[in-house]
Amino acid sequence: MKRNRSESLFEQAQLLMPGGVNSPVRAFKNVDGKPVFFKSAKGPILIDEDENQYIDFIGSWGPMILGHSNPIILDAIKAQLELGTSYGAPTSLESTLASIIKSQVPSMEKLRMVNSGTEATMSCIRLARGHTGKNKIIKFTGCYHGHVDSLLVKAGSGVSTFGLPDSPGIPKELAALTYSCPYNDIEAVSRVANKIGDDLAAIIVEPVAGNMGFIPGESKFLSALKTLCNQHKSMLIFDEVMSGFRVGLGGAQSIYQIEPDLTAMGKVIGGGLPVGAFGGKQSVMDQLAPLGPIYQAGTLSGNPLAMSAGIALLDALIKINPFDELEIASSEIMVHTKNLMNDKGIPFSTSSIGGMFGFFFSENLPQNFDDVVKSDDAMFKKFFTASLNQGIYFAPSKYEAGFISATHDQSILDQTKSKIEKIVKEL
Repeated sequence: MKRNRSESLFEQAQLLMPGGVNSPVRAFKNVDGKPVFFKSAKGPILIDEDENQYIDFIGSWGPMILGHSNPIILDAIKAQLELGTSYGAPTSLESTLASIIKSQVPSMEKLRMVNSGTEATMSCIRLARGHTGKNKIIKFTGCYHGHVDSLLVKAGSGVSTFGLPDSPGIPKELAALTYSCPYNDIEAVSRVANKIGDDLAAIIVEPVAGNMGFIPGESKFLSALKTLCNQHKSMLIFDEVMSGFRVGLGGAQSIYQIEPDLTAMGKVIGGGLPVGAFGGKQSVMDQLAPLGPIYQAGTLSGNPLAMSAGIALLDALIKINPFDELEIASSEIMVHTKNLMNDKGIPFSTSSIGGMFGFFFSENLPQNFDDVVKSDDAMFKKFFTASLNQGIYFAPSKYEAGFISATHDQSILDQTKSKIEKIVKEL
């Protein structure tokens, strides 16, 4: 594939933005390449500035669960666009979307809209600290909860892609309030929780991790977190920014049958527009201003365009409930790939839930961040580059999850498998 225009646009972008991008992983630095610049998308297909087409397995990192340019969502946005883009005042749309989310995620008795997943997790931490009167939090190495200072300690995703276990600019005093434990390690988190004792405000976790590749939490591990929080009178926060309405209608908490104290959401609930939300029990949420003393605000929170897109998408998801089919589709591709790799003697492991999936160049499926680090970097880069050149767009980092949409029909799956057969032959 020729990508002359993408390369030219990247050169220009580097003069205007740090690294030429507005989010680090997009720079393709981890795969020793240059980013592709896209101009349009339809269904499961991305089209770049040089008219090359790619089968998309990122889906804007989750929200394009019904495919790109879905007419139901576009019509909802167009209808609202005629009425205005932002009022800085309440609308009925906010209550409608909140009601839909609450109907599928009962632990969110009340919720508040924000503009990003980072805002949602940040607000959860502040609320947990304010509610408990405690200061310290536990997170898990490799779990990325946005770039807020309190949570950018041993985070996954882009931080790991660039070899930055922590980020400069975070005061040591603030970092000292955050403890990081290995994911899926009950004993380690129990030791730390007991060490912190009465000052543990919250434990925050991705119940299905999507920022150190794709690693589902073990059921006994997540149950143990709930028990620990109860013992320490702390709050369990589920970061479902990726998994919410992506692994199932009720998110990961419905699959594991665990009710967190607070939940952070994003991605899907805005239908592809910038959005986030957080929620929990009414008694806790009512401590937020203007009812309570804990302050949180946002000028564009509940933006009518994002609310309209989210309502349209969630209504459609509830009607068709595509999650079993999505898991079958992603498994079909990944199992086919695993068989091809095994035949060639290349270590390869994979898993998927509800159309969210991951793969690693390792013999055994990783259970935590250290396992992901040990997986084969060189082979991932070769596979990614070959896939891109064959017109398959996977995440440009082994620390990211993959996503499949309802528009990836059998013909698209067959095309993908055929392309991967060619790719594996070249590895």
